[in-house]
Amino acid sequence: MFLNGLLGAAVLLVAVPLWSQGAEQCTSAIFSPASTEGGRPMLWKNRDTDNLSNKVVYVKEVPFSYLGVVDADDASGRSVWAGVNTAGFAIINTVAYNLPAARKGELVDLEGVVMADALRTCRTVADFEAYLKANTGPGLGCRTNFGVIDATGQAFIFETHNHGFTKFDAAAVPEKYLVNTNYARSGTQAKGAGYLRFDRASELLRTVPKGPVTVWGILHDVARDISNPLLKQPTIHELKSLPADPPKWITTRDSINKSYTSTCVVLVGKDPKDAASRATMWVIPGEPLTGVAMPFWVDAGGVPDILWKGEDSPLWAEGQRIKKLFRPFPESEKQDYLDVTKLDNKAGTGFLPKLMDAEKRIYERTREFLKSPRTQPELATFQEQAAQEALQVMRAVK
Repeated sequence: MFLNGLLGAAVLLVAVPLWSQGAEQCTSAIFSPASTEGGRPMLWKNRDTDNLSNKVVYVKEVPFSYLGVVDADDASGRSVWAGVNTAGFAIINTVAYNLPAARKGELVDLEGVVMADALRTCRTVADFEAYLKANTGPGLGCRTNFGVIDATGQAFIFETHNHGFTKFDAAAVPEKYLVNTNYARSGTQAKGAGYLRFDRASELLRTVPKGPVTVWGILHDVARDISNPLLKQPTIHELKSLPADPPKWITTRDSINKSYTSTCVVLVGKDPKDAASRATMWVIPGEPLTGVAMPFWVDAGGVPDILWKGEDSPLWAEGQRIKKLFRPFPESEKQDYLDVTKLDNKAGTGFLPKLMDAEKRIYERTREFLKSPRTQPELATFQEQAAQEALQVMRAVK
């Protein structure tokens, strides 16, 4: 379980400045089975990045094949930003700007390579911890919070830098889950980034949905949130009471759903009580407000072509087109502003309810579909149909 060939050609990289428009500012959470509907571990990540065009790829590997979210121009699957493998091991990350920075001459920005290698080699959270111990040093190239789950129900954060890590067990806190943005609990206090998003995500998970955390609650209420805990901004559920005209502008600079959120991923692990159960990877392509969530399974042996073929995935391309309807400004500082009346309004002319209706249909069909054991061809057919339906609905947005 060493980095070996994946880091063999690594070069010294330059980190993105912290406050650039698309600096990595992801929001995530790690859920132990005790916190979720169905008693499965889960991971959630909104990926915020300059690389707005992403893909989902299937990588056939030994000992474990895996699904991963990748940059569109790096579709080999050797650098992954969220994923799950055939053993039910899954991983995400968020940059932690208050952890020790790399020293002069050390490697940086290799988190995606590390996650791909972990997906290829790790069965359990314990395997991942052993992996980090074996590779700690100037060549690790990490300054990040890794969120990991496995088929036994383990759910941990590993706050990792080149010369060490600190781990936190989601099951050990009262909520039974850990919210995670761009600072580490073990890092320098009051430094880093993402404090407003941390507060907002924590608030939402306490109140919406009530009771155990559900995939639907994350997709519908948390990942698409455009509010700010310090400002009076509407939630997406309050938009239907707004007049369609005049435009109402808000900023999402410190919101969970950002102008440079490239993907939302919810990874639902295997049932710890059922070794034959399957992990599911839910993906909203692009900024969450512009897309429809779809389910995928590594056991399907692949992903639909429209998720990975071509220079840009058609689903991410459609999301970019839809984004321009409510974020029309190309200037850098104005890209944070959106006209919420285009999403939903009292006249019913907004496009978001149509996307949500389609997502609800796919979600409910998926729940029914997974109530029975499924073969590899059945899984492949179902995810193909869901992806095609999502693309059709997104293309209908005008």
